[in-house]
Amino acid sequence: MVKTGFDPAIYRLNLHLHSLISSGRLAQARALFDQMAPHRLNAFSLNRMLSGYSRSGQIAAAHSLFLSSPPRLRDAVTWTVMMAALAAAPGRAADALSLFRDMLREDVAPDGVALSTVLNVPAATSSTTASLHPFAVKLGLLRSSVVVCNTLLDAYCKHGHLAAGRRVFDETPCRDAVTYNAMMMGCSKEGLHGEALDLFSHMRRTGLGATQFTFSSMLAVATGAGDLRLGRQVHGLVARASSAHNVFVNNSLLDFYSKCDCIGEMEKLFDEMPEHDNVSYNVVIAGYAWSWCAGTVLRLFREMQELGFDRQALPYATLLSVAGSLPHIGFGKQIHAQLVLLGLSSDDLVGNALIDMYSKCGMLDAAKTNFANKNDKTGVSWTAMITGHVQNGQQEEALQFFCDMRRAGVSPDRATFSSIIKASSSLAMIGLGRQLHSYLIRSGHMASVFSGSALLDMYAKCGCLDEALRTFDEMPERNSISWNAVISAYAHYGQATNAIKMFEGMLRYGFKPDSVTFLSVLSACSHNGLAEECMKYFELMEHEYGISPWKEHYSCVIDTLGRVGRFDKVQKMLGEMPFGDDPIIWSSILHSCRIHGNQDLARVAAEKLFSIVPTDATPYVILSNIYAKAGKWEDAARVKKAMRDRGLRKESGYSWVEFKQKIYSFSSNDQTNPMIAEVEEELERLYKEMDRQGYKPDTSCALHQVDDDLKLESLKYHSERLAIAFALINTPPGTPIRVMKNLSACLDCHAAIKMMSKIVNRDIIDELFVRSGR
Repeated sequence: MVKTGFDPAIYRLNLHLHSLISSGRLAQARALFDQMAPHRLNAFSLNRMLSGYSRSGQIAAAHSLFLSSPPRLRDAVTWTVMMAALAAAPGRAADALSLFRDMLREDVAPDGVALSTVLNVPAATSSTTASLHPFAVKLGLLRSSVVVCNTLLDAYCKHGHLAAGRRVFDETPCRDAVTYNAMMMGCSKEGLHGEALDLFSHMRRTGLGATQFTFSSMLAVATGAGDLRLGRQVHGLVARASSAHNVFVNNSLLDFYSKCDCIGEMEKLFDEMPEHDNVSYNVVIAGYAWSWCAGTVLRLFREMQELGFDRQALPYATLLSVAGSLPHIGFGKQIHAQLVLLGLSSDDLVGNALIDMYSKCGMLDAAKTNFANKNDKTGVSWTAMITGHVQNGQQEEALQFFCDMRRAGVSPDRATFSSIIKASSSLAMIGLGRQLHSYLIRSGHMASVFSGSALLDMYAKCGCLDEALRTFDEMPERNSISWNAVISAYAHYGQATNAIKMFEGMLRYGFKPDSVTFLSVLSACSHNGLAEECMKYFELMEHEYGISPWKEHYSCVIDTLGRVGRFDKVQKMLGEMPFGDDPIIWSSILHSCRIHGNQDLARVAAEKLFSIVPTDATPYVILSNIYAKAGKWEDAARVKKAMRDRGLRKESGYSWVEFKQKIYSFSSNDQTNPMIAEVEEELERLYKEMDRQGYKPDTSCALHQVDDDLKLESLKYHSERLAIAFALINTPPGTPIRVMKNLSACLDCHAAIKMMSKIVNRDIIDELFVRSGR
């Protein structure tokens, strides 16, 4: 009665209005509202009417009433009710944010509920969160309302701004379980599992009880860290707590066991659960799918249908994701057909999963068709198309999609940036990479550890090691991905000592190395021919950390042993390797045989490659060159004839450099570039200085039966040398030069480039470009 100013008549009207709305008689309630005399209309009756419309889903009616209501009646509650209604309505989240701006223009001070509502709007961006923070401080809500603190903290963490979220956490005077849960989940999402675990320990010491969300957060930490022991400990806590029969917590446990490949424990828990929901089935179906249990996946899928689960809740998106990851296009098409029959193919989540599935299966035309058919192309849809093109080696098309995405007014997220940065690094376009760096800063995504790691990797691959290291140093938060990226950067530059130092630093900071970490360390050892160190870390990976080696790990070790001529150990490693013949490994062996002139093993390696990759001319060329270098011209001719008889041709070698965001390509003895005269003049200047410093060309790399003068002349204008000379003329002194090649450089070019780098005092990175799918 106080809300109506002690007016009994207004009180009775409001009571009657409330009764009508509570019983669902909205038409009668609206009639009564409209009959109320202007002097009896009040904020309470307006707010009740708006709430009634909102709860019944009549958002248009609520908005119309709000807009037609006298401004004097709209208090903070009125604005908040209307914002919440718009935020919950499909496609109206942007209107909710617009309404908040109108509220400020009307000089209505937002309270804690209003701020929490706006922060929870799906369309709220990181800049929205940052702009609302001062309001909360000004109104004193961070000191008085733990709800506002928690909502602000959660919003920062959801946008990947963990440092800002941590500041809110530290400044919150009275933390509750929700505060800790939000901070722990934020750390877990960014891969900072150690910090999340520390927060959980601190929460326990303060006496706060763990909630279902606490358990879920800690299971996410255990899953992300791959820590089976921690997950089982959390399971023990759950069993002793009141959450033991909570389906939400049990689903988190299912997800943990599934992702840790503990299928037996996942199955046991699922069978013992007193209640299953669609999430439970989704998780176990995904777990069985990753374990190649196709029969069980289909059985559970049919079981869900028989139990009458809402067809919208069936795990079509999960099954499509599995089909793409395998990849299994036949299975994916079967699911697509079911979706079309059910009329679900236009669903946003399923539509994006279809794009992702077709992209991963290499069917980009089908992915484009599904993308074009989507009415609402979200950021996820665009990112799926960009990622698909990057994964299929079509970086230029990925860049075009990114430009189209921006023109469509769709904001990229950190997943988009991660993919498009990979495209720029693959194309060696440092100019574009720097533009993306600037855009990351402006959009507020630089605080994301994933964006920072992708940027670090891009700079390293574009020949800018100093900028890569600076990016690592400036990252506000780091996780294992960041450390892997910087170790990989040093490995990329052949700086094995620094790569190993970073590996030791990673261990000191408490990060657990994974398969990718060891692959980078082994790669660094391989580039430097450090056979003993390579074997040491290979054994450490297996015996100390229990990591089963991938084919790529064996490839690094075999390459290292081959580089130093330890062919006895190479053959021993081949016998121990639990994989079939691999083209990369045998190519590595063949290249090592070329260096050391091992004709017998070269013949074995080449014959393996002839059968594994019958359409590739490279092993024929290398074996022919090995024979030619040894003066066995008849054997060389025989191998070349076999290549021609099989209709194979040697791929033309070419190199390219980027200058002012344009690619300049060269082939050997190229005369097509307009600046070729200046390029040849620059090379002659370099050769004179190289000659003075003692450079002796390796004419054995010119594998032709011609005199030495012609051999020397043929070496002088190899494609990478022309590209380097062009870059020296057109780029500022002191800047690094990155040359991309489609074929491996000859040994003489390796030696020549090292000396050129020393003479001009510039880093020159000569790198092999391998298009995906080759």
